[in-house]
Amino acid sequence: MPEHQTTALRTRERPAATGVTAVAHPNIALIKYWGKRDERLHLPWTSSLSMTLDIFPTTTSVRLDAEAADDVVTFNGAPATGEERRRITAFLDLVRRRSRLTHRAVVDTRNTVPTGAGLASSAGGFAALAVAAAGAYRLGLDETGLSRLARRGSGSASRSIFGGFAVWHAGTPTAPAEEADHSSYAEPVVAGDLDPALVIAVVNAGPKEVSSRAAMRRTVETSPLFEPWAASSRDDLTEMRAALLRADLDAVGEIAERNALGMHATMLGARPAVRYLSPATLTVLDSVLRLRRDGIAAYATMDAGPNVKVLCRRTDAERVAEAVRDAAAGGSVHIAGPGQGARLVDESGR
Repeated sequence: MPEHQTTALRTRERPAATGVTAVAHPNIALIKYWGKRDERLHLPWTSSLSMTLDIFPTTTSVRLDAEAADDVVTFNGAPATGEERRRITAFLDLVRRRSRLTHRAVVDTRNTVPTGAGLASSAGGFAALAVAAAGAYRLGLDETGLSRLARRGSGSASRSIFGGFAVWHAGTPTAPAEEADHSSYAEPVVAGDLDPALVIAVVNAGPKEVSSRAAMRRTVETSPLFEPWAASSRDDLTEMRAALLRADLDAVGEIAERNALGMHATMLGARPAVRYLSPATLTVLDSVLRLRRDGIAAYATMDAGPNVKVLCRRTDAERVAEAVRDAAAGGSVHIAGPGQGARLVDESGR
């Protein structure tokens, strides 16, 4: 039985009062998503492509409480507050409307990746929440439906439903809202015999001064570089899929690096500019260039933050990590490979 059918059957079989637990991992986009054409539905201007990681899992449990007057949400053992709580409860409201159940939920989320630092914490977080909430409220969704649902919490979460490489389709840009919503989802990407690693240099694990949401809006509205980058990103995606299929890691890395640097250029072109790159970021980027001059296939990518991810062959990962660690003095370095998609787990974590 295909995995998406198994997931759907399991979510239908769960009684509404039973707690449901899911685990999901962040993904790192090799072809970036930057900018929404519809903020309510989280519809992007361009399609994107990512690799789901095998580190930094988020574990989320959802239990329905028919007697509760409000949702109870805890994050890493403490009550969720502010924008964090608002996003989760708004997502639960969406699930309730679709399920036609009015029960409030008890949500417990445990995240192992720094939040708000450009390390895709919301991708794993809302992918796990989507799978757990869909199970608790008995939505009976397949993986495509779960991807659409996760997108409503965080756009990049649509990709974390899947393991390995995944593409998130921007959808039909001129369609009515309902049709556009239905056409924007992620799906797995066929790749050749790659054995990649991502070496992640965390030069600053703190939250960003400008949120991704605000930075996207400012870039789309004010940067004269955004439209040219979006057009080139569509070409990058076509080339990236071909490079993955033929297992050409150097081409994959070259495309990913130019796409990421182009995205940051659009932010620098915003008015006022959005600058996430720090001196430590540039030092790490210089170390990647030195690795390439030494014959090591190493290519950088960055999301909305100062931290750098370096794509390389798994056999070179330790050497790349050593070079990056020296450059990111005072930071931390992690090695990730392709990970699994979001999934249900039992009480023991299996």
